[in-house]
Amino acid sequence: MTAMRKALLGGVLAAALVTGTAAVPAAAAPPEADLAHHGHLSLMDGRLGVRLVSENHGPSDVRQATVRLAFSEPMAGGQELPPVCLWSSDRVVSCRTGGLRAAGAVGELALDLRTAGRPDEVAVDIRTAWRDGVADPNPRNDRHQVLVLATGDPYVF
Repeated sequence: MTAMRKALLGGVLAAALVTGTAAVPAAAAPPEADLAHHGHLSLMDGRLGVRLVSENHGPSDVRQATVRLAFSEPMAGGQELPPVCLWSSDRVVSCRTGGLRAAGAVGELALDLRTAGRPDEVAVDIRTAWRDGVADPNPRNDRHQVLVLATGDPYVF
């Protein structure tokens, strides 16, 4: 390093120390992804069908995410769920999505649940509960509130 460069570098460092503006490396921003959940729900005779596809529109991959489904009515006890899901309460199910590659989709999650009674309607809140430290600047497409009437018709979200 030349004497001139050393003098310039020393002057910059001294000025930074005096003014308190020393260059500190910025913390790396978390990677970003755009998770989305889409599918349909149906209700008939106390049976609630859930078909859900989780996607990542990118730009970064997500190693793992969890989608939470909360129901306005309690579900009947003793129901088995797929291995990727668990009961948080009689009104909440949480399911792992698996890895979500940028600009990719994962397989469909299918649940066939029984309600505790035979309600005329069930409101379902669907949202990403966890995304493995990845930021999602567009959370609108991974949050849905769907009112499902007991008609057997599919309610698309």
